[in-house]
Amino acid sequence: MMFVPGNNPGMIKDAYIYKCDSIMFDLEDSVSIAEKDSARALVYYGLQTIHYEPKETVVRVNDPRSAIGLADLEAMVRAQVDVIRLPKTEIADDVVFCDQEITRIEKECGIPVGQTRMMAAIESAEGVLNAREIAHASKRLIGIALGAEDYVTDLKTQRTTTGVELMFARSIILHAARSAHLAALDTVYSDVNNEEGLIREATLIKQLGFDGKSVINPRQIDPIIRIFTPTAKEIQKAKAIMEAIQEAHKKGSGVIALNGKMIDKPVVMRAERTIALAKAAKVID
Repeated sequence: MMFVPGNNPGMIKDAYIYKCDSIMFDLEDSVSIAEKDSARALVYYGLQTIHYEPKETVVRVNDPRSAIGLADLEAMVRAQVDVIRLPKTEIADDVVFCDQEITRIEKECGIPVGQTRMMAAIESAEGVLNAREIAHASKRLIGIALGAEDYVTDLKTQRTTTGVELMFARSIILHAARSAHLAALDTVYSDVNNEEGLIREATLIKQLGFDGKSVINPRQIDPIIRIFTPTAKEIQKAKAIMEAIQEAHKKGSGVIALNGKMIDKPVVMRAERTIALAKAAKVID
């Protein structure tokens, strides 16, 4: 998910050319108070006139309980953005309130109710501790994300190269997402010139089980894609597992084995995910 400042016309115009899966136009932290209205208009007309598909479009709005945030919602739902990203989510009611406002706007402008999806960004200690309730708060939710900069500030610490200060939050958010069958998205890596650090952090969050990572610079996209793309060996193993299952079904056998090892449901699920990731990365058909 690539962050694009909502007050940058050039980046809004060119965002579709990059290899990210999702474009997140930011109307919140990257936009000053004086530029909120103009940024909202820029993003609205970008969504209306630029063909971003097949990339997912996301807009991070300001707090919907504020006049600025409500104006963001009114414009972005009408522009038919794919996903509204709710910032600084602390309790389930934050999600419920935003869901209700989106429903109202969809009804007013004739958009099918439920078409606009949501993502909740968790950026505080309270939000982390309420992550499970947040994840289950709305059927519109497609994922929850960690916002690390505000989170570590709330903890009265700072980010380190080891990421130890984020481990608890990452674990809680990941478990909350899985309990609600949502995607889990990791935070940005802010040192854009440190590719080695980015690779190390992306490798860690993939191992934890995250589905993806936010980026703030197009140069960060390729390293993350490489990390999340299965290797040729992993793909070959996954294909062999799926072929063994098909062969066993043809023979009517309830026992499935490959190279002398039993194949059970968790093995199959991991193989299916490997195949899905390989298809998403376009390394197999």
